[in-house]
Amino acid sequence: MGEVVAFRKPSLKEKAKGKTLCKNGFHKWEIEHQKQFDVKQGCLVTAWRCKRCGERKVKAI
Repeated sequence: MGEVVAFRKPSLKEKAKGKTLCKNGFHKWEIEHQKQFDVKQGCLVTAWRCKRCGERKVKAI
């Protein structure tokens, strides 16, 4: 037999865990360790990704 799966609705606290800080602008940025070349700007760029929500920001070096 397979595993028993709970079919309950997740609480609001569980749904918002880790996202409320990001909604208020307190992201947890980590540098993506791959160097990227931006064709439009013609230079190397550094890419950051938020550890909690996955939002991405890019800045030219």
